[in-house]
Amino acid sequence: MEKKLLERLVERFPDHSKRTLQQWIRYGRVRIGNRILFKSEALVSDQEEVHLRSKITLINHGVKILFEASNFVVIEKPAGLLSVATDFQKHITAHNALKKQYKGQVIYPVHRLDRDTSGVLVFALNKSARDHFKALFAKHDIKRCYLALVEGKIADDKGTWSSFLKEDRNYHVHSSKDDQGKEAITHYEVLIRKKNISLVRFFLETGRKNQIRVHCQQAGHPIVGDQKYGAQSKGRLALHAYELGFIPPRGEKELHFTAPLPLSISQRVKPINGELVYEDA
Repeated sequence: MEKKLLERLVERFPDHSKRTLQQWIRYGRVRIGNRILFKSEALVSDQEEVHLRSKITLINHGVKILFEASNFVVIEKPAGLLSVATDFQKHITAHNALKKQYKGQVIYPVHRLDRDTSGVLVFALNKSARDHFKALFAKHDIKRCYLALVEGKIADDKGTWSSFLKEDRNYHVHSSKDDQGKEAITHYEVLIRKKNISLVRFFLETGRKNQIRVHCQQAGHPIVGDQKYGAQSKGRLALHAYELGFIPPRGEKELHFTAPLPLSISQRVKPINGELVYEDA
């Protein structure tokens, strides 16, 4: 039997007002399985378990803290913000925002997102956790799901792109005809096709720099807004790190963290009922 999400919350949290419950929904604190629901009228079956996420904390540079543990922190990085410092920008970064939040504590980056890519990032809070995450990434034993709008309509519903990627002296990544680069494997699934664009879900088997962007360009479907890699369209890079899943340090069960597709991307396609839930337009 299915009930509206708000009804399920009233049953689960009878001591809270409907106004409070609706705020929880609006702020993305209600999770059903691995989904975050943003509409009180969304239907939820009796078999699905309702979870309440920790309150999201907004810190410097628009960074959202999604989850805090003693040895790692999971954030949502906005588009336009560097993950870590570069030779050209040392202060306005997600890493620096966390250093200000956790004053006096060393923050260890373990992976990064491109400046114009939004979504989920994890940072370690001690050396042991840093080594744990680096080992997970090295073994590709971590779940990374991205969502992107690409130009045109991809013919196949799903498939895999693979190549060997190399970066040139101008910081441009491209596929090599030989195996001199690093192997990159991207699995994709088309979720929505519209007249001139497609919404695609990507699962990374490897995590090379600009991997999805290069593979989309080579397939003839560059990511919307990605003029560096062949896009004709302008605007923000329509690439979002939607989900990150991993076994935490000293943990046994895999944890999953998601960041809703930003309105700057989702407003161009209709939401999908069921598996993926986006912010209200």
